Amino acid sequence: VNSLRKLYILLDNKILFLIIIAICLASLLKPWLLINGILIGSLYSLGAIGLSLIYGNLKFANMAHGDFMTLSAYIALTLMMFLFPNSENSASVGPFTFKYELLLVIPLAVIIIGLMATVFDKLIFKKLRTLNATSAAIALCSLGLAVGLRGLIQFIWGTDSRSFPRESKLFWDLPFRIKIPPDMFFCAVVAVIIATVFYLVLFKTTLGKAIRATSDNPDLARITGINTDRIILYIWFIGGILAATAGILISVQQALITPVMGWKILIPLFASVIVGGIGNPIGALIGGILIGITGELATGWINPSYKPAVYFFVLLVVLLLRPNGILGSKGRQF
Repeated sequence: VNSLRKLYILLDNKILFLIIIAICLASLLKPWLLINGILIGSLYSLGAIGLSLIYGNLKFANMAHGDFMTLSAYIALTLMMFLFPNSENSASVGPFTFKYELLLVIPLAVIIIGLMATVFDKLIFKKLRTLNATSAAIALCSLGLAVGLRGLIQFIWGTDSRSFPRESKLFWDLPFRIKIPPDMFFCAVVAVIIATVFYLVLFKTTLGKAIRATSDNPDLARITGINTDRIILYIWFIGGILAATAGILISVQQALITPVMGWKILIPLFASVIVGGIGNPIGALIGGILIGITGELATGWINPSYKPAVYFFVLLVVLLLRPNGILGSKGRQF
């Protein structure tokens, strides 16, 4: 109810309402870009939710989030080549380009990244919290971790781009000249399902209540009997799983894995989190869709290389009109 009320207030703003009208008109002129934007935006949303989860509870921007996404794709590829060395010759999944074996290694890869995230919290971030380090200092340490992970990726897998074993498939032809790559549709559906599961866990389970209580007031949560140290590990584990899933889906969607893939994706992810409202998972979902749509629509009139500028423009406009983001607030966020 509160989210709907905030959305109503947002739409009541005449300037932003005109911007939404402009987006709708652009979508009518080039509807295929709107569809692509929604599908890509759903992947951004999944990554942004994990980023927002960490910030909402631990109050720092995790700069290593994108490199966790990259590492997950490389780990999934390595597991696939090790466990299924003949996957190149196997059949693909229905109308999609990827092989059945990929579906088997994805759960292993995301669990590995989730566990790695908890280990890094134990080794680095928990010690910084114990020393009462500032949020800026912790964020800079996460930046160092990001650089270290990227260097490790390049050391193990090299700097050349890689891809999962796949078969070439035709696009799905829809009305109004809309063509959708089958893999993009699959990845978007999976992202929406996982985001829904995360929402149910966060708002409908005891664990979710404990996470939100820890976010609101860690000291009070500790007094009431919540093991906040364990909850923080759960937060890192869930955030790692969300980052890993988003990274693998994005690498499948774009049919390419590069060492800097996650680092480049951080720009739309941070834009999604800030536009939606820092620390608000529903806001991250809305922000990711908005960033995806505007970025794709802009390519109909400008060079795609200017997408980051479009993201920052959307970010600037939203913050000028809603300083706390679309669904952001100065109070509770989770």
